[in-house]
Amino acid sequence: MTPVHFSFSSAFILGLMGLAFHRTHLLSALLCLEGMMLSLFIALALWTLQFESTGFSTAPMLLLAFSACEASTGLALLVATARTHGNDRLQNLNLLQC
Repeated sequence: MTPVHFSFSSAFILGLMGLAFHRTHLLSALLCLEGMMLSLFIALALWTLQFESTGFSTAPMLLLAFSACEASTGLALLVATARTHGNDRLQNLNLLQC
């Protein structure tokens, strides 16, 4: 494994661990998701450049578009949660109360 692949793999794993173990605020969970998507985007772009394949050249842009949609949806949920509950703590959210 090259150092570049190791750094992007470790960035993804650190984002996943932050999402799994540090679940206090919705904003921190969204930031961990964005870090994971950023590492996936850069790794996919480098993989496309490394293999010089034109068939997969649109895949990083498609992933970036889905990442932007995910970020906007997450921020909309963050604003809606902050308006209804008064804070963004994940411990106060209960799906059974809705």
